[in-house]
Amino acid sequence: MLVEAFGNDGLIFLIAFLLLSGIVAAKFSSRLGLPSLVLFIAVGMAVGSDGLGIIYFDNVEIAQFIGILALIIILFEGGLQAKWKTIRSVAAPSISLATAGVFITALVTGGAVYLILDVTLLEAFLFGAIVGSTDAAAVFATLKERNIKAKMGATLEAESGTNDPMAVFLTIMFIELIISDDSSLWMLIPSFFWQMGIALLLGLAIGKLGYKAINKINLESSGLYPILAISFAFLTYSAVSFIDASGFLAVYVAALVIGNSELTYRYSIFQFNEGVAWTAQIMMFIILGLLAFPEQVFQLSNIVAGLLISLVLIFIARPIAVFLSTIKMKYTLKEKLFISWAGLRGAVPIVLATFPIVAGIEGAEEFFNIIFFVVLTSALIQGATISNVAGRLGLMGPVKDTPHHSIELISIAKANAEVVQFQTNRDNYVVGMKLHEIEFPTKSSIAAIVRGDQLVTPYGDTEIKEGDFLYILVSKKYHSQLMKVLNKKKDQAK
Repeated sequence: MLVEAFGNDGLIFLIAFLLLSGIVAAKFSSRLGLPSLVLFIAVGMAVGSDGLGIIYFDNVEIAQFIGILALIIILFEGGLQAKWKTIRSVAAPSISLATAGVFITALVTGGAVYLILDVTLLEAFLFGAIVGSTDAAAVFATLKERNIKAKMGATLEAESGTNDPMAVFLTIMFIELIISDDSSLWMLIPSFFWQMGIALLLGLAIGKLGYKAINKINLESSGLYPILAISFAFLTYSAVSFIDASGFLAVYVAALVIGNSELTYRYSIFQFNEGVAWTAQIMMFIILGLLAFPEQVFQLSNIVAGLLISLVLIFIARPIAVFLSTIKMKYTLKEKLFISWAGLRGAVPIVLATFPIVAGIEGAEEFFNIIFFVVLTSALIQGATISNVAGRLGLMGPVKDTPHHSIELISIAKANAEVVQFQTNRDNYVVGMKLHEIEFPTKSSIAAIVRGDQLVTPYGDTEIKEGDFLYILVSKKYHSQLMKVLNKKKDQAK
């Protein structure tokens, strides 16, 4: 092995090689029409003992730890990017999908597993619980660059960000029922409500504490603010998990609170977390790829069983769960069909598949191999066709409006001022007005306007148009007043 041959230098080279391989995989994933996670996993399997033989890795506990660490980062970044206004509109169906949907998926899939594999009923339902939830890492990464309608994207992202508690609860519950004769289903159920309720409350509380700390603490270096932000992700998970509640749910809720608040160094924080999330995603899927041995995963018996279970999961269990979970909710048939198809499996089922191995359940290694194959099948079949399915169902949204310019935004801590970026839309009161007509607060001035790829120098007679990016220098004292002016709607001015 490379690490044994060259020691620390070999390890450092290996990390660089894996990261560069992941970046190349991400670059070509969209061209190949494949989700990046598939290529990341492929890199891990290629450099593993059944591939090039560079790394031998079979430590389930370390893989589990890396997976949890990476999921914290990915969930935090996803919550930061999510718009509360959009999430709020789909909160009820997303929570229904994240709870009842996961439960129904687990039961239907578990029933199929019982018929396909030679296992007990409890073991079959354990398998169903492990693959019952959609995966935040897979969903966030797959939807990020695709122009899916906002309602669909928000539903899927909110579901994947909040369904881990049910999946973890069901997985642990069935493990307890299998290995312990004293476990009772009725004794375990209250723990689910504890996990959900406490995680929600503490996520809100720590999120509020987080954005206040970011805005109030005056740090000497601007580079410390993104680190301060992500430290709250780890603090949230550890504090909530310590009292046996869902750390994953709490992290996502805390990130929603922080991301939808007015932050100093907002864009530095967002860019830093996006980069860290990509790093976490690359390393997590590569490590999970290393953990899987292709000779075992791709045995004929595992392929046959995995394909049958995947077909049931994709075409029967998931649609039944979606249609039952969204009864009397404002979703059209086409929208329900798309949500059914876009229920991607990814890192969470693979990480959960390590739980039975750590618990010492007989046959857990076979479960892991089949679940790994099911995840690959889901990513290849569903992930690679999401855009096509959305297009055929008429659920593609407008091209994502991202600026093609690069302006370094800074908060001038010692001067107690900052540069605010704001993109206008058709409903903003300021659209169509000239700068001298707008009552901006004291000690604020527009430094620049970016329109498309053009930099517009602002003058008093400059008219603000829809889609403009405004860069405004403002004293922190008048920040909230400025945002009220910018967010004012046309109908509010009548």
